[in-house]
Amino acid sequence: MADIVDTAVSAGSFTTLVAAVKAAGLVETLKGAGPFTVFAPTDEAFAKLPAGTVEGLLKDLPKLKQILTYHVVAGKVMAADVVKLTSAKTVEGSEVTIDATSGVKINNATVVTPDVAADNGVIHIIDTVLLPA
Repeated sequence: MADIVDTAVSAGSFTTLVAAVKAAGLVETLKGAGPFTVFAPTDEAFAKLPAGTVEGLLKDLPKLKQILTYHVVAGKVMAADVVKLTSAKTVEGSEVTIDATSGVKINNATVVTPDVAADNGVIHIIDTVLLPA
């Protein structure tokens, strides 16, 4: 297996996320021992943001890092565990809400593919970028 960053790179649908992780200086962290649970927005999820948002974030690294760490939960939380939760504390420091009544939603994002294994955690692919309050 590969770590979270390499797993995202090889998937091919996370080029924006990987570029953002590199820009924010989080590659070494996400290649670390972990374990981490990452709610990973696809390139299509980033494309749904208002025009210029991604470019603006790449110029505002503290804000970019805040948003990216809001997608990460410490520990390896598999889908079977996620559905038992109503919220989870992110590495950023605030909480995301979890609603498993009809599929699984993290805030307003739907988990489209759960449990993508990496050797230092797990990725749950989401369809919307999560933005902290």
